[in-house]
Amino acid sequence: MSYSTIISAADLSKHIFEPGWVILDTRHDLANPEAGARAYAEGHLPNAQFAHLDKDLAGEKVGADGVFRGRHPLPDRAAFIATLQRWGINNDTQVVVYDAQGGMFAARLWWMLRWVGHESVAVLDGGLPAWLASGMWLSTEESPRVLGALTERTSLVTTVSANDLLANLSNEKLTVVDARAADRFRGENETIDPVGGHIPGAKNRFFKENLQADGNFKSAEQLRQEFSAVVADPTQAVMQCGSGVTACHNLLALEIAGLRGAALYPGSWSEWCADPARPVA
Repeated sequence: MSYSTIISAADLSKHIFEPGWVILDTRHDLANPEAGARAYAEGHLPNAQFAHLDKDLAGEKVGADGVFRGRHPLPDRAAFIATLQRWGINNDTQVVVYDAQGGMFAARLWWMLRWVGHESVAVLDGGLPAWLASGMWLSTEESPRVLGALTERTSLVTTVSANDLLANLSNEKLTVVDARAADRFRGENETIDPVGGHIPGAKNRFFKENLQADGNFKSAEQLRQEFSAVVADPTQAVMQCGSGVTACHNLLALEIAGLRGAALYPGSWSEWCADPARPVA
């Protein structure tokens, strides 16, 4: 059986040492970028490797044209494929990603694997807390890996650019959904980006609303009901956030709900607000 959205701690525990499975720890702290690596060293899921948001899951903030691309722009595809191969991933590998923050970082890697055409990737539902709550253990050992042979295949996802969303201000064909907290969406308490506010016309769906009180994802039915009130047609929707990370959490929730086809704006608010010519709401 292949897992392509989420996987429970109980199901993962049955496969965690299988040779065809790769486990990746994506824990991170935006205010302390090395906190995740330290947490990994102190204890991680058995057989897991560490994936750093800034170093492995993002590219250069400033492009070759000298233009700021956002705080976590997508990396070069070939470089990302090489990173996945370094982790031992092949075309038939089942990948499982987790964090300790409700999937806010794990969902980014889930989406990125789909970006290069790899469908067998799932987020650990409930993350590290769910693993520990199930009575499972942690390890401090690093498992040696044989270089994988993953190849890039047809992408399973789509993206849009800042120019696409600028055009959308007049034609309003796309529904833009911002995954940030409501106060940051309103332009209040902005501590990360230099400008507060949101893209004009955008709707707000805080990514944490995808989770139950225990940190696991809500049911597919509940997610479908809630997102249907925000997005009429997922194929005409764009998910964004501060830097293209937590927007992927909404994309994962949409996939769980069976509402497929929404695009990601990778640069998100951090890229949008960097150009004073772009309007702010």
